[in-house]
Amino acid sequence: MEKIASFTIDHLKLLPGVYVSRQDRVGDQAITTYDLRMTRPNAEPVMNTAEVHAIEHLGATFLRNDAEFGDQVIYFGPMGCRTGFYLLLAGERSPREIQPLLVRMFTFIRDFSGEVPGASPRDCGNYLDMNLPMARYLAARYLDEVLDGIDDSRMTYPED
Repeated sequence: MEKIASFTIDHLKLLPGVYVSRQDRVGDQAITTYDLRMTRPNAEPVMNTAEVHAIEHLGATFLRNDAEFGDQVIYFGPMGCRTGFYLLLAGERSPREIQPLLVRMFTFIRDFSGEVPGASPRDCGNYLDMNLPMARYLAARYLDEVLDGIDDSRMTYPED
């Protein structure tokens, strides 16, 4: 079998950033998959499931309620390797064009207090596996180290 596109990226050179992972067409509609890479693969610890789960709940809630992009959100969820998240949006936009959305989302997560949306036995299959303080810390770190003042080197996959 052929490798899928995401397995052809040199993860030893990949830095935290915002990348276009792929663009697909469904009928006449473009779907863009963004790689929101929060930790450096194979160079620093991966995120634990509890904070990933909290970011997933908060991020998905924020995105689907966003006035500008809410109706274009297809999916937001974690990568299996726990180094980041995938965001799928209808349309074709560059990482630079969605950077303001990501800043709003990660600011929301960084500043969130209270009960994580959907963190109840009725709403979630693993509601106890949540770590809001670490989710807030990771959101703040991603804002500070990646999203604020992001340059092109963090929006284009490394070349071999």
